Amino acid sequence: MLGSGSLSITSTDRMMTRIKSIYLFISKHGTVSTNELVEEFGITQRTVQRDLNVLAYNELVKSPNRGIWTTTSKRVKVG
Repeated sequence: MLGSGSLSITSTDRMMTRIKSIYLFISKHGTVSTNELVEEFGITQRTVQRDLNVLAYNELVKSPNRGIWTTTSKRVKVG
């Protein structure tokens, strides 16, 4: 039987990997829509929005127009 601690680590790792992938996708494509991210990653609009909120909170992406996302000039080490 798995303990809740191991499940939360797996869930957190999966979320961080997805957020990193979203950041790299936006960085590669320059400007993307929320819907493009939903289609690309096969996740719900709500999940994409939650991940974008994490990136925006950390000043890694910005939304110059509603539903459109681009990276900021903040330097980030992706490793």
